[in-house]
Amino acid sequence: MNLIKPLTFILVMFLFAACGGEKKALLFEIQTNGNSFQQNESIDVSIKNEEGEAINKVTYFIDGTELPEKDGKIVLSVPKLGSKTLKARVSYDDTATDITKGIKVLAEHAPELYTYEIVNEYPHDDKAYTQGLEFHNDTLYESTGHKGTSWLRKLNYKTGEIYAQIDLDDTYFGEGITILNGKIYQLTWQSGVGFIYNLSDLKKLDNFQYGESKEGWGLTNDGNKIYKSDGTERIWLLNPDNMTEEGYIEIVTNKSIFNKANELEYVDGKLYANVYQKESMMIIDATSGAIEGVINFGGLKEKVTKHEKLDVLNGVAYHPERKTFFVTGKNWDKMFEVNIIKK
Repeated sequence: MNLIKPLTFILVMFLFAACGGEKKALLFEIQTNGNSFQQNESIDVSIKNEEGEAINKVTYFIDGTELPEKDGKIVLSVPKLGSKTLKARVSYDDTATDITKGIKVLAEHAPELYTYEIVNEYPHDDKAYTQGLEFHNDTLYESTGHKGTSWLRKLNYKTGEIYAQIDLDDTYFGEGITILNGKIYQLTWQSGVGFIYNLSDLKKLDNFQYGESKEGWGLTNDGNKIYKSDGTERIWLLNPDNMTEEGYIEIVTNKSIFNKANELEYVDGKLYANVYQKESMMIIDATSGAIEGVINFGGLKEKVTKHEKLDVLNGVAYHPERKTFFVTGKNWDKMFEVNIIKK
C-alpha cells in the first residue's frame, strides 16, 4: 500500500502537468484577415492571447519555410499553392508552443484565355475511348478505357496504322500513359494498379501500386519525375524508379481550388490538362499548381463524325519536332494537329 500511493500521486501529477501544457497551447490562436489569399499577398497576422501571457517572440511558417513578420504582416511567398497550414511558434515563459490555422493560398493572377488553329487532320479509330496520348520520336502511343476495350497501341499518326497493340485484361479500365527511359507507364482507373512496358516491343515488365492517390487518370513526365492526376485537386509527383508518390501540387486559380484535370502533357515547365467532360484544356504551372491559361476547344467536336458512342474531348500530345499539339476525343474519328494561340 505504501508503494502504490506514491506511484498514484506521481501519475496524477504527470497527467495534471500534461493537461496543463495542452491548456497553455490553447491559450493562443492565429488571427488573419480572412482564410483565402493569393500568392505573394501581404496579409495581416496576429496572435490572440487569451490570458495575456508575456510573449517573447512569434515565428510563422508554411511548409517548413519561415515567413518573416514585419509590422503585423507576412508575405505569402510560397512556391506551391492550395490548402496550406499556417504555423506559428509562440515563445513565452521560457517555453514555446506551436499553433496552426488552415488557409488557402491561390494563384496571383487570373488565367489567360487561348484558342486554337487547326494545322492538319488525321484519321483516328472511332472505337478508341482515348485516355492517354503521347509521342516518342515520330511515333504515337495511345491508351484507351472501358473494361473489355482497354488497350495500349503504337501507331502511325498520319495513317492510323497500328504497329503493335497490347490488350488489358477485361477487369481493367485503362487510363493515361507516359514514356520515360525506354519504358511506357500506364494507369488503370479504379483498380489501384498501373503497368510498365518495354517501349521497343510493348512487353509487360512490371506492375506498380498507387499510394495515397485515389484513382488513375492522366500521366506525363518532365524527363525526371512523373506527374499523375487522380480526379482530385492534386497532381502527384512520382519517382519513376519505384513509382512512389513523393509529394503533389494542387491545381488553383486566383479564386478557387480546381479538381477537373484529366489527361496530361508536360511542355517547358507547364502541364497541359484536359478539363474533365469539357471542351477545354488548362495550362498549369508545374511547380506552383497555378492555372495560368485556359484553352477553349469549342467547335472541334463538331468537325468529327456523329455516332451514338461519340464522347468528349480527351487526349493531348505534344510533338517536339513539329512544335504542335495533337488532340482528339473519346470515340472520335479524327485527330487534330493544332497551334495554341493567345486571345
